[in-house]
Amino acid sequence: MSDRNFSRRRRGGMRFRPSQGLNPNPHKHDREALEARAEVVGDASAQDKVYDRGRHANEIERAENLAAGLPAEGTPAVEQTKAEVEQGGFREPNLETPAEVHEEKPYEPVTIQQKPQGIVETIKAAASNVIKKVQRLIRPIKKSHKEVIINAESLETRVAVLEEGKLEEFTIERTTEERLVGSIFKGKVRNLEDGLKAAFVDIGFEKNAFLHYWDIVPSNFDSGVEVVERETKKRDKPRITQKDIPRLYPPGSDIIVQVTKGPIGTKGPRVTTNLVLPGRYLVLLPNSDQSGISRKIENQQERQRLKKILRTLNIPDGMGVIIRTVGEGQQLRYFVRDLALLIEEWNLIQDRIKNQPSATCVFQEPDLIERTVRDFLTEDVERIVVDNPKAYDRMREMISKISRRSASKVKLYGDSQAVFDRFNISKQLENAFSRQVHLKSGGYIVVDETEALVAIDVNTGRHKGGKDQETAILKVNIEAADEISRQLRLRNMGGLIVLDFIDMKSRRDQQSVYQRMKDGLRRDKAKTHILPISQLGLMEMTRQRHSESVHAAVYEECPYCKGRGKVKSALTMSVEIQRKLSEILKRRSRDESDFQLRIVVHPSVLERLRNEDEKHLIEMEKRYFGKLSFRAEPSLHAELFKIVNVANGEELT
Repeated sequence: MSDRNFSRRRRGGMRFRPSQGLNPNPHKHDREALEARAEVVGDASAQDKVYDRGRHANEIERAENLAAGLPAEGTPAVEQTKAEVEQGGFREPNLETPAEVHEEKPYEPVTIQQKPQGIVETIKAAASNVIKKVQRLIRPIKKSHKEVIINAESLETRVAVLEEGKLEEFTIERTTEERLVGSIFKGKVRNLEDGLKAAFVDIGFEKNAFLHYWDIVPSNFDSGVEVVERETKKRDKPRITQKDIPRLYPPGSDIIVQVTKGPIGTKGPRVTTNLVLPGRYLVLLPNSDQSGISRKIENQQERQRLKKILRTLNIPDGMGVIIRTVGEGQQLRYFVRDLALLIEEWNLIQDRIKNQPSATCVFQEPDLIERTVRDFLTEDVERIVVDNPKAYDRMREMISKISRRSASKVKLYGDSQAVFDRFNISKQLENAFSRQVHLKSGGYIVVDETEALVAIDVNTGRHKGGKDQETAILKVNIEAADEISRQLRLRNMGGLIVLDFIDMKSRRDQQSVYQRMKDGLRRDKAKTHILPISQLGLMEMTRQRHSESVHAAVYEECPYCKGRGKVKSALTMSVEIQRKLSEILKRRSRDESDFQLRIVVHPSVLERLRNEDEKHLIEMEKRYFGKLSFRAEPSLHAELFKIVNVANGEELT
């Protein structure tokens, strides 16, 4: 947070001010909100989205929460402790952050030694390099270095996308885990819940899949897709409404569904009947006769060219396609080839639907290596480096079916040093996934994931703002907006996200940060929705969540602190032990026999009892005529203790 007090009124200047202010659209309660905020915080100042479910998102989410046995509004956020509020949370400057910022050198791609692959291949590679050098001399091109690095191991596969050596995308997949999102199942309806407007479908897993009625009714395209009208014979299908669903899909009937969201926590997978089959340049829609183009292609002339291509494609009746963003600039033959492969795949799926029993998978989403070829191999990718020979051969074979010229971009890495270490990815991952992420300017952001939402806080740290503090704060916030957009992609964080930027007084500055966030989220494959900075100085947004975040996939809850990251202090434990001892000593009947108790505690707690609290324990012995002895047990949890009656060995707690 900023060190300025934004509740102060400007003095001097114009004494008279109109009742509605100088702004034609005034924010009436801005000052009150900022003052309340200052008082509370202690401040002195993946797969392309195709169908639109946004209108019914709240209704579906509410029903899904109720089905999972959770409150309708979801799990409440973890409250901040009193001590954190008193200390101002994590808003203290980080003294380890360097005060000076050094200018970075231009990025130089990492060179790797390729093994010889025969005389013909060597001659081809040499000739290709000569041609490229001549082309650069004739027409120099300022090219950005974009690389895809793949680390394929027996238990997991990791894919990193580098731009100018900086990690921009990161995906991890365990080979032992089922690939659910995108897979198609022949399911069986187990029961219908009219109150939730949902069906529960058995797809062969322990938990039944959740299918909301809105995911059964045919959906219109998402706002990110422009509909393109085609001259085709449209089949007169009766319009399905929610009232028809109990009749069309009674319990026990088969239904073909696709997983749109994997199981998270207590919730089962979410499925839909609006099937989507993504290819290299196209997305096939087997159950929809609509076609369209991704709105991420912004060039109007290119959009007109692609619309003509779309209208010439021989798409089977009752089906539709969408041209993906990577289709920009591609020729007709690539779309024809891609459509033929998708139709062939769909025919195989239909054969499996006819022959396989219920609650089985009829199409499994390709693994991470195949998805990388499908989604990341674009014209601007300079090379794909993979460290596994089998994966290398498989990728070249897949790419050759699409474009033989692009197959040469795949390089096999064979050095002894780990590929992620060689390309400086391991260090970037370590920095990226820490709770505190530093910015170039000296500021830093703090990321906290809770069950209900993700909270991201921006701090100035040791940033030297100079005389113009407002400009300095804007600079840190702009830099933080870029880093936050990157962190959301890297960590795959989804759900509700609250961003706490450094307070800015100027509406223009607030709008600049809001626009920078919107620009940074454009390259995100997940669907996002962001709101301007509120009266409390917070920016709220949502990000589509298909699966668990990378943090949840890589880490598990600590068995010691149960995910809190905190344990009770030695003082707290001392108070609890004395309270329990007092209760036990008061309860016993008074006699002349010695009453001895042995207390077993963690060494850190024993240190407290022996030093600071010794006099209190001696006083307790005199008052209740008892004898207390203490013993340290390093293996004991810091929040646990044992009280044993020495006479008979009975454990009293």
